[in-house]
Amino acid sequence: MISRRSLLGGLAAGAATASGIALAGRAIGAPAPAGRAAAGMPLHIVNNSGAYANSSVWVYIVGNDGTQQVRVTPEGELKPVALADNGSDGFTDYAIPLATSGTTTLQLPRMSGRIYTALGSKLKFKAVEDGNGKAALAYPAGWVAGDPNYDVVHDCVEFTYNSGGMYCNTTMVDMFSVPLAIKLTGAKDQTTGTLKDGARAKVFADVKGAEGFDALVIDDKRIIAPGHGLDNGLFGKDYFAPAIDEAWSAYEAKDLSVTTNAGTFTGRVSGGKLAFTGPQGLKGQGSAPTGSISFDKPSTRDVLFCDGTLAAPNDGTLGPVAAILGAALNRSTLTSDAAQPATDPAAFYQAQLTNHYAKAMHAATQDGKAYGFAFDDVAGFASYIEDGAPKEITLTLTPF
Repeated sequence: MISRRSLLGGLAAGAATASGIALAGRAIGAPAPAGRAAAGMPLHIVNNSGAYANSSVWVYIVGNDGTQQVRVTPEGELKPVALADNGSDGFTDYAIPLATSGTTTLQLPRMSGRIYTALGSKLKFKAVEDGNGKAALAYPAGWVAGDPNYDVVHDCVEFTYNSGGMYCNTTMVDMFSVPLAIKLTGAKDQTTGTLKDGARAKVFADVKGAEGFDALVIDDKRIIAPGHGLDNGLFGKDYFAPAIDEAWSAYEAKDLSVTTNAGTFTGRVSGGKLAFTGPQGLKGQGSAPTGSISFDKPSTRDVLFCDGTLAAPNDGTLGPVAAILGAALNRSTLTSDAAQPATDPAAFYQAQLTNHYAKAMHAATQDGKAYGFAFDDVAGFASYIEDGAPKEITLTLTPF
């Protein structure tokens, strides 16, 4: 199984971020189809933005090869990040320019990481020393006003490419700025992330118009995800509190069932904890009875980051239940549907108190899929694709 956490695990281990927040993720995807991935494959970059010429777009491919932080050169070479790469301005220049016109084709080596696109100006990645004394990169943090890349229009997609195949997604977990689509060609053709016509402007307008979310819209540059907004004083720290209280009260009187690959867990709230008894034979938490897990009432930040009380380890028991609870709270279905995960997208985001940022992102995409929060993969609604025998991948900057 590939997860967004394992997909970026090596990256998070070595990377620094301006916000100090480690990369996090969620379990997603089924095992890739049988096949053997090539040692490298073509990456095509298509600029259909309509807002920026090829000469004003730069690409950065950065991440981890399993042992160290790396970056890809314009020639497709995989090189380790080095402190000596910082120039006189204190930053690296790992920019890959696009071809003068038309499609740009690069060679993508096996690694895990991100493909950043920067429009109008180059990004500033700083090579730093991590806690283990190894060279790492300080990644752009567009949600932090003091970040050196705050004024640059930029965005990214995430991927892991290894001997098992290619696993990739577009992401709005941190922010949304550049509409990006990825097409993966291999055992089959798959595309995700494509926005509807005019959808970028509509997303900005929808989030701007949602009560409590307006401060997340930064001019026409980007929309900051509400979790980062909360940390920066732009979003209410108790936004979800009424919905959380409502759910905890509802399940004092009735059962909540949560079905995962391990089976069905049955929960009730008692003493402020939502406690579940799971299928027999499951390993419990510490000294807890076999198959039993429990959750303290989460905070709004826990819901938005899918962390804290709702942190989801890849353990097959606690993690999947936490993921489903987090998704239900973001989608405002936890109280209304006592059998989780809810799977009908028509029922998502219907309450006034909901994740309007994620709602707007899902409404904008052609396939209805987006990574609006870290548990958006629950029930298969994330903009994620994979292939066990990939031949090529295309990243398209779609129209603004």
